[in-house]
Amino acid sequence: MTNHIHEQTGIEVSEDNIQSASDIQNWENQPIALNNADDNIIEELVEIVVENDENETDEVDYSGFTRNEMTDRLRQLLDNGDIDTVREEIDAIKFHFYRKLKLEQDLKLAEYLEAGGNEQEFVVEEDEQETIFKNLFSRYREIRNLQNEQLEAEKQKNLEEKLKIIEELKNLAKGSESISETFQQFRSLQNRWRAIGLVPQSEVKNLWDTYHHFVELFYDYIKINKDLRDLDFKRNLEAKIELCEKAEALLLESSIVDTFNKLQTYHEQWREIGPVSHETRVEIWDRFKAISSQINKKHQEYFESQKETQFKNKESKEILCVKIEEILQQPLISSSQWMKAVQEIVEIQKLWNTIGHAGKKDNNKLYKRFRSSCDKFFNLKREFTEQKNEEQNNNLQLKQDICVQAEALKDSTDWKATTEEFLQLQNKWKEIGSVPSKHSEQIWKRFRKACNYFFEQKANHYSSVDSEYDNNLKAKRALIEQIKNFEHSDNPKANFEHLKDLQRQWSEIGFVPLKHKKKIQDEYRAAINKQFDALQMNDSERVRLQYKSKIDNILAEPKSRGKLNQERDWLMRRRHQLQNDLTVWENNIGFFSKSKKSEAMVANVQRMIEQGKTEMKELEEKIRIIDSASKE
Repeated sequence: MTNHIHEQTGIEVSEDNIQSASDIQNWENQPIALNNADDNIIEELVEIVVENDENETDEVDYSGFTRNEMTDRLRQLLDNGDIDTVREEIDAIKFHFYRKLKLEQDLKLAEYLEAGGNEQEFVVEEDEQETIFKNLFSRYREIRNLQNEQLEAEKQKNLEEKLKIIEELKNLAKGSESISETFQQFRSLQNRWRAIGLVPQSEVKNLWDTYHHFVELFYDYIKINKDLRDLDFKRNLEAKIELCEKAEALLLESSIVDTFNKLQTYHEQWREIGPVSHETRVEIWDRFKAISSQINKKHQEYFESQKETQFKNKESKEILCVKIEEILQQPLISSSQWMKAVQEIVEIQKLWNTIGHAGKKDNNKLYKRFRSSCDKFFNLKREFTEQKNEEQNNNLQLKQDICVQAEALKDSTDWKATTEEFLQLQNKWKEIGSVPSKHSEQIWKRFRKACNYFFEQKANHYSSVDSEYDNNLKAKRALIEQIKNFEHSDNPKANFEHLKDLQRQWSEIGFVPLKHKKKIQDEYRAAINKQFDALQMNDSERVRLQYKSKIDNILAEPKSRGKLNQERDWLMRRRHQLQNDLTVWENNIGFFSKSKKSEAMVANVQRMIEQGKTEMKELEEKIRIIDSASKE
């Protein structure tokens, strides 16, 4: 009885199920009756393949790599690796490299716009790292194209070799050699068949069916005896034991993905090996199945761990998406608010770049959501910037107008009035907002040049009068000493005139340095007032002279006109109020005089009236003194 291997499952089927070689084709198209153990084996094999398809992903997460590290890794793969086995890894490197490059370019654009740049004028600088990466990737494509061509040619060559083997299998049944020699030729053909690599995919099934068809015909033809069959079983058992040992050794490897892929290769090799004896068939399969189950379990646990990590990455990325969407809902009005928001967005983008893959199902969806929110934000930022640019252009025109005014004033020698005008222009300048950055320094230099020129000329002018101010200070100090040392004669009027002359001399002396102005003025007033107090005159005359001295002092101060007006206004208000009071008192005196019991009150009111009239005369005299001083 000869055993056969089902092409799709690798399950051995005995001759009891196949009546003749002519039934092989029918058997290939019929359901195979398997026991429960065989059903479980098929389910586990299918489960492994399905899990591999669902969980296949990059072993290395390149989202945390720098672009420089990814370039080095690509170079290493091209120098050391088999391009066909690292194709998916290279595709992952390319995806993450250009994703990171795009994020970096977006950050540069954001910083450029925040600095006041125009998006239409933004130029992406040539990136040296990208150039190196492009050259490496071009080399990869060349190698891959060459390998693909070589692989297709090799597949075609392998197809031709296998067709030759099938022809030789046909001729084995026609040979006249001994059964032993014929079987050795058959075994050699089988080994050659197994050693030949891949064939074009379109030819696989037909080639496999044809090969097995003639293998079965060969077994029927030679009616292999039990000894040779047992020898074949023994060799097949040894080959399967070797595969079990190789599979068991996989448990020591660190990469579960590589381990799983190698196991799939061993399953393919298991299919290629012929049947074993009935007594050892279940035992050897159970051994191979057991180690396959362990590796599959580790593989499943590994990808469950990957799924857990990817789920956490998914949650982290969702949080970042929400943060950006919340920023989009904020009312951003001022440049400072936009600047703060841009900084927040940039930090979020940097944080996003550190988070790994979120799984095939969600990663692209989250990235599109994140990218869409970022794009929306920077579009709004661009609109704000365009509006801001328009405002800045208007501000530029306003500042240019101020520059024209400043340049027209810079040669003026009316130091006081022009200084006031320049201060007003400077205040207006501060009130106007910013201008386009490319004009900011230029327009500021223009305005500052006009201001500096005027104030330098003013400083030069006043530096020339510093010595004069020092002389005036010495003269006023000497005059104060003269006032202090003045000795009164017996003629009060002559004394008064002399004091007035001293006052006139004081007024004729010019300005003194500003830091000495208050002190010297206070010393003068104290000295002159003391001398006026010593005059032998009646009180009213003394008050009049002292007040006139006060007015003369006011006239010697800056802004004297305004101070005189304030003084006169106060006197007029007091005069008006006193006049009203006198009218009330005089009316009341008539009312109180009718009562005999109000003599004391009447006397008090009468005294108030007299004092009021005296004060009224003093007020009118002071007003007259101010009016006289104003005319002078």
